Formats: sequence, C-alpha cells, structure tokens
Amino acid sequence: MNRTQRIITGLSIGALALALVSIAVGAYTLALPDLLATLFGGGTPSDRFIVFKLRLPRVLLAMLVAVGFGLAGALFQSLLRNPLASPDIIGISGGASVAAVLSLLIFGATGLVVSLSALVGALIVAFVIYLLSWRSGMNGMRFVLIGVGIAFMAQSVIGYLITRGDVRDAQQALVWMVGGLGGASWEDVLIMVVSLVVLVPAVVLLASRLRMLQLGDDLAAGLGVAVQRSRLALIVVAVALVAIATALVGPLAFVAFVSAPIARRLVRGGGLALVPSALVAIVLVLGADFVAQHLLTTGTQVPTGIVTGIVGAPYLLWLISTTNREGRAS
Repeated sequence: MNRTQRIITGLSIGALALALVSIAVGAYTLALPDLLATLFGGGTPSDRFIVFKLRLPRVLLAMLVAVGFGLAGALFQSLLRNPLASPDIIGISGGASVAAVLSLLIFGATGLVVSLSALVGALIVAFVIYLLSWRSGMNGMRFVLIGVGIAFMAQSVIGYLITRGDVRDAQQALVWMVGGLGGASWEDVLIMVVSLVVLVPAVVLLASRLRMLQLGDDLAAGLGVAVQRSRLALIVVAVALVAIATALVGPLAFVAFVSAPIARRLVRGGGLALVPSALVAIVLVLGADFVAQHLLTTGTQVPTGIVTGIVGAPYLLWLISTTNREGRAS
C-alpha cells in the first residue's frame, strides 16, 4: 500500500468515525451498540426518530456537499494553477449567495426556488468572470483577480439587501453569508446524491485532460487536447459542483479553499489528489459541524460556516504571507 492509499484509508476511517459520533451525540446520546442497531433496522421508535429524522440527513448532507466543495476547489486550483483559485475566494459562492438572498428578501421566495436561484447566480457569476478574463485565451491570474473583485462586490450587495429586508427574513438570509447545515432534509440529500452521480463521472472523464493542461497550454495542445474547450468543460463541472452544494447549505467558507492544499501536503505529491481532497473536505465539514453544534455553547446554534471560516482564515493569511516572502505561492 503506497502513501496515497494509506492517506485515503486513514481519511476514510476518520470520516466514518466522525459521522458515527455526530449521529450518536446530542441532547439524547446513543450508545454505539444502540446506534448500530438503529442504523441496521432495529432500535426503539424514539432512537429511529432521532437518527433517521434529525441526525442522519444532516450528517449525510454534510458529507455530500463536502465532496462537492472539495472537488470544486481541487479542480479550480489545478486548472488555474493558483492556490487562491477557490470558488469562495473568486466570487462564485458569493454569486450564489447574492441570488439566494435576492430571491428571499426581494421576491419572497422559499424552499426550492431559493436553492435554484443560488445555482443560477453561481453559474452567471462564473460566466461573467470567464468573459472578463478572456484575452485571446483565458489567463488564470486575471480570472482570480476579477473573481476576488466580484467576491467583494457580492458581500457588499448581500449586506445591503439584509439591511433593507424584514428582520425575520434577514435572520434567515444570514445563513447565505456563511453557510449552515441546520435545515438538512432527505430531499436535500437526494438532490446532492443525484448531482454527484452526474458530476463525479464527468470529473473522472476530464481528469486526464486536466493533468495535461497542467503541463502548459502549448504542450497540452501538442498532445491533442482541445485546450479552451477542455478548460471550459472543467470550469462548468467545477461551478456546478460548488453551485449545487452552495444552493443547499450556503457557502461554507473556506472548505473548497483549504481541502486540496491539505490533501496534497498529506500525500506529498504534486498531482490532482481529487479523492484525498474530497475526503479532507468531509472530515473538515463533519468536524466543524460537530464543534458548531456541541462545543460552541452560545445559547443558539452557531452556523457551521463560521467554524470553517475560523479554520480557513489563518491558512489564507499564511498563504499570503508565504507568497509575499517567497515571491510565489508555496
């Protein structure tokens, strides 16, 4: 078993352990034998209600959206060859949030309409960034810089909309600024499962092209890769992954940003590390959600995105300071 396989195995075991702990622990804690019996069809009616109605949908949704964020971050950073090229840094998650808050506060939308609005918002912002960064081809640094500017604009628009909205609606809209798993349902889980069933095979099919694109556009073209079409296809898949995840739980700050770099450091390789990135994201989201629910006692439940932001912000500062010191992103 090589290092990558050991890391994948370790992360998988860690994710499974966190998932079981998250399902078992709460105001009513289940012992491990009772939890396993309930998951396999036994248990008391109250245990089944707690597990299948309240906790399991949240844990499964956390794992599924984490896969979306982790893969999207890895795709963007590898494609644009820039550690800052993450959907939450370059405004794509922000576009989803703006559209969701706009539909909620201005048009009074609820439920699925809000999620669909977030999806459309992310796709529109990605398309705008792509167009603005195009100069006889797409430049990765220009894409990132334009995206960062749009991200700041998105936060300003969200702040303005919240100040103009009703107090009760504004409180509901706050989740679209940081993200949270409090409203998880089996319907959300089904939507994310179907999305991943479609998008993950697309990632697998495009991974070989992405590896060639990392060698440089000229060499990739010499190897028979349609550079611009492949890059556009990868961007569409990555945007779809993060847009659907954001549409269900909000932006969950920094998950897409930190998952791939952590995964690459763990496997000690310069490859795509797509599977380790997804697993790191799962561990991060499950851990952050557990901390938000049980360790930050503020009287009200803390959104999961606040905890992921606490984890991700120091990494961003470290990356910027390293870039300034070395003249490049390490």
